[in-house]
Amino acid sequence: MFHKKISFLALVLLIVSAMDSIRNFPASALFGSTLIFFFIFSAIVFLLPTALVSAELSATFPEKGGVYHWVYTAFGERWAMLAIWLQWVNTLVWYPTILSFIAGTAAYLVDPALAQNKAYLISCILIIFWGLTLINLRGIHVSARVNSICVTIGTIFPMLFLITLGGVWVFSGKPLQIDINTHTLFPSLTNTTNWIALIAIMASFLGMELSGVHVNDIREPQRNFPKAVLVASLFILLTMMFGSLTIALVLPESSINLIAGVMQVFSNFFESFGMKPLIPVLTVLIVIGSIGGMTNWLIAPAKGLLHAAEFGYMPQFFSRKNKTGAASKILVAQAVMVSIFCLLFFLIPSVNGFYWFLTALSTELYMVMYILMFLAALRLHYKYVNRPKVFKIPGRHVGMWIACLVGLFGCGATISVSFLPPTLVDIGSSTKYLMMIIGGNIALVSPVLLFFLYKKKKHSKKA
Repeated sequence: MFHKKISFLALVLLIVSAMDSIRNFPASALFGSTLIFFFIFSAIVFLLPTALVSAELSATFPEKGGVYHWVYTAFGERWAMLAIWLQWVNTLVWYPTILSFIAGTAAYLVDPALAQNKAYLISCILIIFWGLTLINLRGIHVSARVNSICVTIGTIFPMLFLITLGGVWVFSGKPLQIDINTHTLFPSLTNTTNWIALIAIMASFLGMELSGVHVNDIREPQRNFPKAVLVASLFILLTMMFGSLTIALVLPESSINLIAGVMQVFSNFFESFGMKPLIPVLTVLIVIGSIGGMTNWLIAPAKGLLHAAEFGYMPQFFSRKNKTGAASKILVAQAVMVSIFCLLFFLIPSVNGFYWFLTALSTELYMVMYILMFLAALRLHYKYVNRPKVFKIPGRHVGMWIACLVGLFGCGATISVSFLPPTLVDIGSSTKYLMMIIGGNIALVSPVLLFFLYKKKKHSKKA
């Protein structure tokens, strides 16, 4: 059967719509003019290596993609189980951040002050997440086309609109909150707190490995795929950087709200330019875009965990599907765990602190998964020398080593700074923050050991 290839532009839009998110702007904006350096640094040490390595792995194993299969083929079942667990549990931590952003944005339809109300935010998070879970349980899936439309209207359009208004703000002589010059662009190497910005920036680039699944769906992938990745990466880099810079230029650092910062700036713009009636319109668009972009993320990691259950690492109860084919038990368990996770809101003194803690923890967990992916790539590069590939990283062995080592450096640097408490966000005492990060890692990674014990015990009973 003839398989219709997707166009170059369609591939670029698929990559952009999967990653570009307006919600990351406020967290990056906290770091002022140095965010320009950190965005470029992060693109070099993480974004491009991740895209290139995952593209070659997808091309090498077109029949079965994804981190689980790559790590399984390189290191075996247990390491693969750890990789897929990290991918799933990272999204579990990530859900409250995107949901709180949606709730904080929606507050501008009623009362912007609600964006700082914990009870309102938790209620919205639970209603939206359980609503999306119930939709997936009924087997109602949003097509790729509808999802792309949602993201384009609700993310890319507001993003470009925000950057355009920022340019108008600057050139019309409005007051600016930061200075951009050669002295402020580069962070101090001795001041480690500056490097905490890596957490916010890296969080903007997570998920690029998912673009590798499209490598077989385009014409002349060896030539067109790297071009699409470069174009998409450049677009993502520029929109993220200038969007964050717009917020930093317009809002004082002390008043930036990590959940409602985007709407804060839009409100400032619209009031200054006499466009106040547009506030509810932009609010609705951003909410639609965020929910549309989240829909695909809701069920994909659950499918990965379903494979783990099918391989015997979890009780068969979790491998059951309902009549629509959805992993119903895992989806419900996922919703329950997200609900419990939201109780952390009451342990952290500020809404900004809650948002930052979850972002740091989620990014750290994801980075460990990427370390496994880069190590697997190096091993598979030599293990499957004669396997046909439709895409190879330029430079053969040297190119692969450079991409993996640079990517590993980026992951290691991000994990290191994630343990440092941010000075720009109220997270309580430094000791409390450190204990929460360490405790969060232990609590979220340790279940893997229980899965190993469960399978070993199950296997010994059969023997």
